Amino acid sequence: MSLPAPTADNRAVVTGSSSGIGVALAEELASRGYSLILVARREDLLNELAKKLTDRYGITAEVRAVDLSNREQRAPLAKELAERDIAILCNNAGVATFGSLAKLDLDYERDIMELNAVAVHDLSLAVLPNMVERGSGGILVTGSAAGNMPIPNNATYAASKAFTNTWAESLRGEMKEHGVHVTLLAPGPVRTDNPDQEEVGNKIPEFIWVTAAHTAKITIDALARNKMRVVPGLISKGMSLAGQFGPRSITSLVAGAAYKKLGS
Repeated sequence: MSLPAPTADNRAVVTGSSSGIGVALAEELASRGYSLILVARREDLLNELAKKLTDRYGITAEVRAVDLSNREQRAPLAKELAERDIAILCNNAGVATFGSLAKLDLDYERDIMELNAVAVHDLSLAVLPNMVERGSGGILVTGSAAGNMPIPNNATYAASKAFTNTWAESLRGEMKEHGVHVTLLAPGPVRTDNPDQEEVGNKIPEFIWVTAAHTAKITIDALARNKMRVVPGLISKGMSLAGQFGPRSITSLVAGAAYKKLGS
C-alpha cells in the first residue's frame, strides 16, 4: 500500500517545524504537493515558513502554535487531528540536554520526557483510527541513534528516544496489515540552522554532520516505501550499530565520556 496522495482536504502534520529537521521535512512534503499543519511553539517562525511554502509550492499551510510538552495545550491539537483527514504525521519535535542529571533543571527534564515520548504517543493515537479505517496513512517518528544505548550525561534524552525507537518499530509491525506506513528516523548529528545547536555543534567535527535537507528527502522516501528505520550518515550508522550490538557497559562508558564534554 502506498501513502495517500495529497488532496485539497488532507494534510501532512509536522511537529517541531519551526527549525531544523522539521523545517526540512515540511519543505520536502510541500514540494511533493502536500498541504500542511505546522506545529511548534514559535508562532512567528511558523508563519514565516507557512508563507514561504505557500508562495513556493502553492499548497495550504496551517499554523498551530502549541507547546507539546504541555498536556493542556496538546489535548486540543490531538482532538483536532483525530477529526481531520491526516495523510501523514511527522512526530519530529524533540529536545536534548547534556550534563549530569543532578545538576540540570529537573522540571525541564520532565518536560523533555513529555515532549519526546508522551506527545509522540498521544498524537499518533489520535490519527491512527482514521488511518486504519481507510487503510492508508503514514507516521514518521524522529527517534535517535542515542536511543540505542545508555548514555550518561544525556540520560533523559537517551531514555525518551529509546521509547520512540522501540515504539515506532513495534507499531510498524502491527500496522503493516492495515496499510499504514510507520518509519523511524534515527539520526545522529544533523546540521541545521537552529541557533540552539551552535554551542554543541562547535564541539563536533564538521565531517560528522549530515544536512537536514538530505535527511528529510531520504526519510520521506523511506516512509513511502514503509522502511522500518532510516539512519542518515556513516557516523550515525556507526553509532546505531554500536548501540545495538556493542557491550552496553562499554558503549555507556565511551558515550558518557563524550557527552560529558558536550555538557561542559
